[in-house]
Amino acid sequence: MNFTVINKDINVVFCRVTAVATSSVFLIGDVNNVGASAVFDTPPESLIIGPFVPLAPQ
Repeated sequence: MNFTVINKDINVVFCRVTAVATSSVFLIGDVNNVGASAVFDTPPESLIIGPFVPLAPQ
């Protein structure tokens, strides 16, 4: 698929992220390449399995 995108200026005044998924990308603006990798150096029983990881206590 080939397509052309012409972007104008972007102005983000405020953005609040309350949680992220265990595999997520938060992006504002343009990017040429996005690469993803994962390395686990902890034992499997210490992994937290769940949909969200809180960023800060409420």
